[in-house]
Amino acid sequence: MNATTVLALLGGLAVLTAGAEGLVRGASRLASRAGISPLVIGLTVVAWGTSSPEMVVSVTSALEGKPDIAVGNVVGSNVFNVLFILGACAVIAPLAVHAQIVRREVPIMIGTSLLLALLGLDGRLGRGDAAVLLAGLAAYTIFAIRAGRKETAEVKAEYAHALEPRRPERGGWLSGALLALGGLGALVLGAHWFVDGAVGVARAFGVSDTVIGLTIVAAGTSMPEVATSIVATVRGERDIAVGNVVGSNIFNILAILGVSGLLAEGGLAVAPAIERFDVPVMVAVALATLPVVFTGRTLSRWEGALFLGSYAVYVGYLVLAARAHDALPALSGAMLWFVLPITAVTLAVGVVREIRRPRAAADPPPRPAGGRPA
Repeated sequence: MNATTVLALLGGLAVLTAGAEGLVRGASRLASRAGISPLVIGLTVVAWGTSSPEMVVSVTSALEGKPDIAVGNVVGSNVFNVLFILGACAVIAPLAVHAQIVRREVPIMIGTSLLLALLGLDGRLGRGDAAVLLAGLAAYTIFAIRAGRKETAEVKAEYAHALEPRRPERGGWLSGALLALGGLGALVLGAHWFVDGAVGVARAFGVSDTVIGLTIVAAGTSMPEVATSIVATVRGERDIAVGNVVGSNIFNILAILGVSGLLAEGGLAVAPAIERFDVPVMVAVALATLPVVFTGRTLSRWEGALFLGSYAVYVGYLVLAARAHDALPALSGAMLWFVLPITAVTLAVGVVREIRRPRAAADPPPRPAGGRPA
């Protein structure tokens, strides 16, 4: 692996991250000028803007005939978002969800994950499948806008407070448009560099495009979600931290794979390894969010650490499987008979305890309108 490959990978990631920030700032400013509420901007423009690196990288890979990177990027990003980002945020500060719309979006995230598993059973996401995903995106967008208008004043204030740094007093339509267009251009340029660098890394280490898409590309393109969610957690805006992850995961499947499958000639091929292992893992980690948001309980620090540990095991499995390492059978056995059962039992016990606990004791204390903890 030469210096050019490393430079292309790191430089592409830096340009991608900067482009995503510019796109989000510009689009948020335009939406604010158009009179759209901060809550709707947060649920749509910001959540989707932070997923723009995944969009550009997957579309670029699809057009260049690299479907394994295009699909692996989405599936790997969704696993990374839940296990790594929510895990890291919970370690920083226990997560509790107050916004009803976030709770309603989790079943949608699970449903879209199951839909992807169903559509990929034949080993391909054709243009008809892509049309189904894009139709789901349109329906979800309408739902988010309508549900956002009915959200509580407290949650609306939280989103308004979070978006304030993105809405400077100076700057109007022109500056917003220039920021958005500049960010989009940076995304396109960064995507080409990043994909070229990722392919170079795959060849240097002797692993497939699938593994690179599920790990390096997935983690790299998720950097905007990492920054947004961690900053929101530190500021006490836990609804935004969780909502950003959930909204991005929905967008990744419906929009990114929808657009990529529509533009790629003959649709997107789904690698057998992704279909048999990684998509079921993505569905499983989506289900793991249910105890946090469905029952309204808190994702504690130790449970966040459990999420982070699970992600480390997942990446370790991918790397060992790609190299056919001798330690793979032992790790597979540990995952099958220890990690997955312990995780499932832990989450199930938490759900049962929350359901049996009196509601008055379970509800977290109220927060001030700014979203900061009391």
